[in-house]
Amino acid sequence: MSQIPPPMAMLAELTHRCPLSCPYCSNPLELTAKDRELATEDWLRVFHEAADLGVLQLHLSGGEPAARRDLADLVAGARAAGLYTNLITSGIGLTEARLTALAEAGLDHVQLSLQGMDAATADRIGGYRGGFDRKMQTAEWIGALGLPLTLNCVLHRQNLHQLPRALEMAVELGARRIEVAIVQFYGWAMRNRAPLMPTREQAREAERLVREARIRLKGTLVVDFVPADYHGDFPKRCMNGWGSVGLNITPEGTVLPCHAAQTLTHLTFQSVRDHGLREIWYDSPAFNAYRGTEWMQEPCRSCEHKLKDLGGCRCQALAIAGDAAAADPVCQKSPAHAQMQALAEQYSTQAPSPASSRAAGMADHTDLVFRENAASFTAS
Repeated sequence: MSQIPPPMAMLAELTHRCPLSCPYCSNPLELTAKDRELATEDWLRVFHEAADLGVLQLHLSGGEPAARRDLADLVAGARAAGLYTNLITSGIGLTEARLTALAEAGLDHVQLSLQGMDAATADRIGGYRGGFDRKMQTAEWIGALGLPLTLNCVLHRQNLHQLPRALEMAVELGARRIEVAIVQFYGWAMRNRAPLMPTREQAREAERLVREARIRLKGTLVVDFVPADYHGDFPKRCMNGWGSVGLNITPEGTVLPCHAAQTLTHLTFQSVRDHGLREIWYDSPAFNAYRGTEWMQEPCRSCEHKLKDLGGCRCQALAIAGDAAAADPVCQKSPAHAQMQALAEQYSTQAPSPASSRAAGMADHTDLVFRENAASFTAS
């Protein structure tokens, strides 16, 4: 236990309710209903437990966290616990008055998602007509309040050509950081690999643009980058290592070492309803399952890079290789690497077939499968 550092960050998924129906949503296929969400007092207790454990940063997420009427109370409670608070939002459901109340409650930072860099693309991919304009208005309010802003842009085959514009918009909107995240295939995104999978050429071009932007915009904009896994040759250090620096809590209170960990159905994840956060972090079998290197199989066990990438992603290993303890198939040493490369080629070259968007009145335009939400979006 003494060798395990405390977590630096915690992602609190306050709700799965969301006005958008993004076809790459990484929330689980079975969303948590409103009546199963943790109550205000439960979250406030967990925030204090997190601070006592050593957590410094709290990311308030969803779904759309603005669906919770108690959002300002939660921000104030987190501030009282001594946590740095970051709101991860689509911007929809926020008003100028609500943002002002959040700032007054102690909100430190806002991360605003963009599904596209123009109204037609953003509204089509997000499945919400008028969403882009509301996001732009929200960004203006954020700037007027003096809150630091990060843009989160999930990119894929249908919008990667807009990466240059995304970088321009981040500067124009006064963002301090942009997260350029090529879609990761978990949750609902697995159902949309064909229309979302970037081509190898797109993936390499994105890498080039990010490299150049980091040089050109140094001192103006920080550019974070999540590369296209399926086109890679070496795995990323997923979550900086299983159970190393962060944890996630789902709307009903289940504690996870990463966003997609519930796909590892051989593990049992404990809840803050039944266990203290410190106990879960240090002692739960699920959090200890893939810590360190003892769990590794070959080729990871004897690999010179094992302390650099810690074997990569466990969820991806299970999804592609069929074994959560296997090497991440992104790695060129993995026996499943060729299979992953073949999937990338198959899906990135598959021609789209027309299908309708979930958003009312939108034209037939794409074969994206839009997810349905657990409940209609209301702030309650």
